[in-house]
Amino acid sequence: MSVPKSMHAVVAQVFARTPVTDIHTHLFDPAMGSLLLWGIDELLTYHYLVAEVLRARSDITYKAFWAMPKSAQADLIWQELFVKRTPVSEACRGVLTVLKALGLNANAERLSDIRAYFAAQTVRGYVEKVFKLAGVERVYMTNDPLHPAERAVWEKGFERDPRFLAALRLDSALKDWPQSVGNLKALGYAVDSSLSGRSLSEVRRYLTDWSQKIEARYMAISLAPDFAYPDTTSSLTNLMVKAVIPVARARGIPVALMIGVRKAVNPALGDAGDSVGPSDLATVENLARDFGDVTFLVTLLARENMHGLCVAARKFKNIVPFGCWWFLNNPSLIREITAMRLEMLGLSFIPQHSDCRILDQLIYKWTHSRVIIGDVLASKYEDLVQVGRPVSEADIRRDLAALFDGRLINQRLSVVTAY
Repeated sequence: MSVPKSMHAVVAQVFARTPVTDIHTHLFDPAMGSLLLWGIDELLTYHYLVAEVLRARSDITYKAFWAMPKSAQADLIWQELFVKRTPVSEACRGVLTVLKALGLNANAERLSDIRAYFAAQTVRGYVEKVFKLAGVERVYMTNDPLHPAERAVWEKGFERDPRFLAALRLDSALKDWPQSVGNLKALGYAVDSSLSGRSLSEVRRYLTDWSQKIEARYMAISLAPDFAYPDTTSSLTNLMVKAVIPVARARGIPVALMIGVRKAVNPALGDAGDSVGPSDLATVENLARDFGDVTFLVTLLARENMHGLCVAARKFKNIVPFGCWWFLNNPSLIREITAMRLEMLGLSFIPQHSDCRILDQLIYKWTHSRVIIGDVLASKYEDLVQVGRPVSEADIRRDLAALFDGRLINQRLSVVTAY
C-alpha cells in the first residue's frame, strides 16, 4: 500500500510546475546589450556582498575597494566570504544555489573554472537556461528613459523579447525636483522649476509618451519613509497627484509605490549605502481613498510596516501588496510576511518579486522563495483539513496560479472599478 504524499510534498511538486511572473526586477531585454548584467563577477560584486565583505575586512577602505577592478573585487569576496569563512548569509547562499543549479563547483578555491564556464555562454542561450532553472516565464523590467544608455536603445529600436515586460521608473524624473528639469527639457518637454500648469502638462506628456513607447505595464517609484499625502508643500507629492495618477488613470495602469528607503546613509558604500525607515501607512490609505479608480501596487521596506499594509489592503481593494522587498527578502522574514498576508488577505496579493539586478539571481531568489512560500501555504492547507475542508491538487494548482501565474497577475494590473 502506497503512503499518501504529505501536503507539503504535493504543494512543492505543483509549485515546481507553476510558471512564475516576476513583477519587479532590474533586468533588461537581452537585445539591450550590456545593460543586462550576468555572470560570476557581477553576481559576486552585488551590493549585498560588497557590504558584507567590507564588514569582514574592515581594514580595507571603501576607496581602496572601489579602486579595484571588478574581477579583483570578485576574487576578494570569494576568498573572504566563501573560502576563508562559512558562507551562511542569504546573499552568499544565493551564489552557491546558482552554482549548484549550473553544475559548477561551489567549493572551488579559485574562480578560474567558473569564469571559463560563463565565458563560454551566449547571452540569449544563458537567458534561456536561467529562466528554465528559475521556473520563470516572464519578468518586469525597471525602465528609465532619462538614463542615457537605456534611452539610446529605446530610441534606436530593437526586436523585443516578449518575456521582458516594461515598467516606467519615475525616480529620476520626479524626485528631487527641480534637478530633473534640465534632463526633461533636453528631451523636448517644456518644464520649469515652478511646477506651473504648463510644466505639469509637460510632465504628463513625458509620462504618456514613454509609457506608450516602451509599452509600460505600470509606473513605479521608490520613496523615502517621510513621503506624505496630502502635502501641498511637496513638489514630489504634487507631481504624483497632478501628473502620475492622471496618466495612470488615463492609461489604465497601476502605480507601484515602493516606500521606506533612506538613500545614501553611507555614500562611501555606493549602492550598498542605502538604509531603511518606517513609513506612515496613512499616506497609502489616503491615496487609495482619494483615487479609488487607480490600482496601487505597494511594497514597503520596513518590517514593522507590513502588518499595517495588510490592514490597509483589507480596507481598500485598490491596494495590492507585492513582494518582500530588498532587506525583507530573507527566509525568516518571507515566511513571516507570507503567513500574515495569507491569514489577513487570503489569495489577493502578489507574494514575491525578485528585485534582481543580476540575471543569475533569478535562480536563487525563486528557488528559495518557492520552498518558503510553498511551506507556508501547505501549512495553511493542513489547517483547513483539520477543520474538515479537504484541499485537492486541483485547488493547489488554481491557488498557485492566482498568486504567481502571469495571466492572473496581469488582470490585477488594470484600472479598478471606482467606488
